Amino acid sequence: MTQQHIEVGIVAERRRIDSPWADHAWAPLAVLPEPPPLAPWTVLAETPERRSVYLGPAVLTLHSVDTAHFRENFQAGRAKLWVAIRPTGIEPELEIVGVTADPFEGEVYSENVDDLVEAVPMPEPIALQVLAFFEAHHVERAFVKRQRAEFDPRKGGGPRSGPPGLRGGRGS
Repeated sequence: MTQQHIEVGIVAERRRIDSPWADHAWAPLAVLPEPPPLAPWTVLAETPERRSVYLGPAVLTLHSVDTAHFRENFQAGRAKLWVAIRPTGIEPELEIVGVTADPFEGEVYSENVDDLVEAVPMPEPIALQVLAFFEAHHVERAFVKRQRAEFDPRKGGGPRSGPPGLRGGRGS
């Protein structure tokens, strides 16, 4: 299996919300094509309602076995990157869980209820790298449907086989 690692920057947004349980919510906002020369948690923009923050660098890893998934990502329209962040309950408030171009891995990120996962637009420089990786490593695999053997009651097997009294099913 071949891998390629792309270092990116992660931006998150803190939005004010109207809720009796919390005054704000965090969400991944963007992926930068390369980490900027900024310290993690640098505020990029701020209004009374929203604040965008550079969370820090992350590594987008492309695996050659996932190239068909990358193709599906691009065929679905505008390509996306899935970013997962996790509230820490301490300072800093968030940690980066991961970033992926694989929609199925993005879905796996969503299975952890504590993580905040968003599909954000894939920047063009990253899209070009993912497409180049696809072109270099994709191998079309034919779908092979598994064939089941047809059940033959004369050969035994199934719920009614075995010695009398131990057979499954009704009337045993």
